[in-house]
Amino acid sequence: MSRPRYLTKSKFKLAMECPSKLFYVDKPEYANRKLEDTFLSALADGGFQVGELARCYFPDGVRVYAKDVEEAINETNELLERENVIIFEAAFRHELFFIRADVVVKSGDKLELIEVKAKSCDFADESGFQNKDGTISSKFKQYVEDIAFQKYVVCRAFPQLNVSAFLMLADKTALCSTDGLNQKFRLVKGAAGGKSVAVSPDLCGDDLAVPMLRKINVDESCEKVYNADDGRTFERSIAMFADHHARDEMIAAQPTAACKKCEFRPVEGEIDSTLRDGFRECWTQAFGWADADFEEPTVLDIWNSRKKDKFIKDGKIKLSALTVEDLAPKPGDKPGLSVSQRQWLQVEKAQNRDDSPWTDSENLRREMAGWKFPLHFIDFETSMPVIPFKKGRRPYEGIAFQFSHHTVDENGTVAHRGEYLNAVPGTFPNYDFVRMLKLQLETDEGTIFRYHNHENSYLNTVHRQLRADPGEISDRGELCDFIETISRSTKDSEVEWEGRRSMIDLCEIVKLYYYNPATNGSNSIKHVLPAILNSSEFLKEKYSQPIYGAPGGIVSSNFENHRWVEFDGEKVRDPYKLLPKLFDDESDHDYEILIADIDEVRDGGAALTAYGKLQFQEMSEYERGAIESALLKYCELDTLAMVMIYEAWRATI
Repeated sequence: MSRPRYLTKSKFKLAMECPSKLFYVDKPEYANRKLEDTFLSALADGGFQVGELARCYFPDGVRVYAKDVEEAINETNELLERENVIIFEAAFRHELFFIRADVVVKSGDKLELIEVKAKSCDFADESGFQNKDGTISSKFKQYVEDIAFQKYVVCRAFPQLNVSAFLMLADKTALCSTDGLNQKFRLVKGAAGGKSVAVSPDLCGDDLAVPMLRKINVDESCEKVYNADDGRTFERSIAMFADHHARDEMIAAQPTAACKKCEFRPVEGEIDSTLRDGFRECWTQAFGWADADFEEPTVLDIWNSRKKDKFIKDGKIKLSALTVEDLAPKPGDKPGLSVSQRQWLQVEKAQNRDDSPWTDSENLRREMAGWKFPLHFIDFETSMPVIPFKKGRRPYEGIAFQFSHHTVDENGTVAHRGEYLNAVPGTFPNYDFVRMLKLQLETDEGTIFRYHNHENSYLNTVHRQLRADPGEISDRGELCDFIETISRSTKDSEVEWEGRRSMIDLCEIVKLYYYNPATNGSNSIKHVLPAILNSSEFLKEKYSQPIYGAPGGIVSSNFENHRWVEFDGEKVRDPYKLLPKLFDDESDHDYEILIADIDEVRDGGAALTAYGKLQFQEMSEYERGAIESALLKYCELDTLAMVMIYEAWRATI
């Protein structure tokens, strides 16, 4: 007799994203863009410590360790017979629903159901989850729905209990009471690849004196979930999910713009013809497509468009079906392409099967004429640990642990001028980071470039930290002045500034003056770089030679006699795939996911994960050195990529 297929809270979450996904989950024959290695996944999401920290606030709690459903249910039921009890990983079942609750606190006939999330909040009560019109905020909707589902199951399993639901989130207003709290929660990798958190025996009352997590009642928000009227009630929806999942029957696909991020499709660059493509099966079912249809670009690829769902609803799935009226391109308020003009350019080139790059040479030339040599290209790698490293720090305060710096002089000479990396466990590197950056950039008045908003945002973060830090910082004023010189203040800054050398966003220049169809609409540097390498004869000729890091060639900190242009047939290989893997034991599947940059806002998945491993796992000095060496190479390529974009433009215009 086969085991029942329960709708768990993770599968409920998946069904709320897309009911069709329930059919593909847990089936190894289908491709899946999630990390296979749970250890790497824990490092990547950064929240593995939160659950263990939450348990520390309930010292009398009892954990249900049983993995088997029946054993876990029986163990939970025995514990609930007590008048008062705190349970971790309590198991509840009602019909085809089964959940494991993070924390349950039972006092008589009252039961608190607590879901712990690696999500931050800075409000004291449930009102922060809701918009002004009373609807649930999109930022927190999935978390409220999660706990609402759990509350539904618990209430049905134990109708005699008065159940209250809570979310426990990181409190952004809390100031850590001790140094080193972060390092008292270490990730341990099991023999089977699983993970667990080892809590230091040195953890004491002082460490927990100021709770880093806040418990917020969400009963009112749960009622909004239950009573939402979107054509189907909550109860009917989850019953449908559970029934189809139990029978292993697919819920008919209803394609939307969200299909762009479907995880049940092969990872780009991963070669495995044996894996089935869930996305393709859904769209075949919905639209009656054949294989040839999937070779054509679709509206999912249109950059920054909010009309994708409308296009799909209207039956205009492929770019070939769109007209200029659909995009209604209009000029913007500054030189270069507006958003709508860029969208139509993308569609028009696809319709004409024109794969040639487009450059607004006149405006790009005018822009470049205002740049001062030497040009500086910088890139930051950062992290936001939920548990602070130092006393007085808040959850999710930004950590800037690495930068790379390339220069180009007026004669076109390229050099890797400097770098910084501090991944020492438990170290707060931000002030030294800015000191080193200051030394790199203060020697001249050359133009400084970043790629997107990341670097500007983090300099604002360090600026706030410097101003608020009660400790003695002898060069506080100098560092703040330097930050104000090369950046601009963000909307949430208490002081306003616009630096005389404020960094130029190269990504914005790309959006305004350059479009390459090979990017498929993306402006991510990890898509723009291989696209521009394949279209620039100048770059192909220059970087196919082993000149990078060679005597008399291009100065490099981490490479020797390196060729950046290698061909796979007639196509230039992606330079990021020429780098060494950050982890010896990672699969090709996980590697492709970690280096992917799906959105134009770069998430630094590979570097962030590597930093997490250096922080939270015990390892040999050899392994640590290997990871740090790989990190330096990754970051150096990020700034070299910016240089290559500039060089291609300079050679073109």
